[in-house]
Amino acid sequence: MLSADDQTTAAESARQFRAKIENSDFPCVGAKSALARGALSIVHARSIASAWNDLQIHRALLDWSERWRDDPEGLRSLVILFAGPLDLDEAQFEAAMWERLQSLADKDHWLGQGFDRTVSPDPDDPHFSLSFGGEAYFAVGLHPNASRPARRFPRPAIVFNLHSQFERLREEGRFERMRDRIMARDTALAGTPNPMLADHGKASSARQYSGRAVDPDWACPFRDPRA
Repeated sequence: MLSADDQTTAAESARQFRAKIENSDFPCVGAKSALARGALSIVHARSIASAWNDLQIHRALLDWSERWRDDPEGLRSLVILFAGPLDLDEAQFEAAMWERLQSLADKDHWLGQGFDRTVSPDPDDPHFSLSFGGEAYFAVGLHPNASRPARRFPRPAIVFNLHSQFERLREEGRFERMRDRIMARDTALAGTPNPMLADHGKASSARQYSGRAVDPDWACPFRDPRA
């Protein structure tokens, strides 16, 4: 259980995160939609460099997957806000983020959760996604020292988005318009286009997760045990 001081800090972090999404300059209109619908949920954790809360986070992902299957309408995001560390550079944050994702995938496998076979478990595959509770996800990292303004936040965070919700938008002919709008808004905010962005199926989305601009020969440190 959180102490009174920790509860106050957690509440303020959640308020700051919602305020970031609501800011008129924030480029991701999908996150804005999820927040407006009350479909953006926040889980608080200690350190992104520690496995302390991994079981709690994984349980939240299983619940999120079940809720999506019960009600697959609209956009939704599950946000994990970590208390720290606050001084990680981009490479250190990337390493810590992938450690958490590896731990969560290992737990999903250990608990007998099947992999969502509509996507690939291979991080080098253009169709790669994470899978928790049988549902595909992609992750978006934020932290204090991110070079892209849209990825900058006072505390480390991982946002989990369901792959299926964007495939649904693609089937409805709405995905491309939303993607183009987000990219234009992000370019206006940062002053330059994001060099890491690519459509699912053209390059592995793993390169985008941490927000760091990685080299062409970058090797993802993640391996799903169900691959």
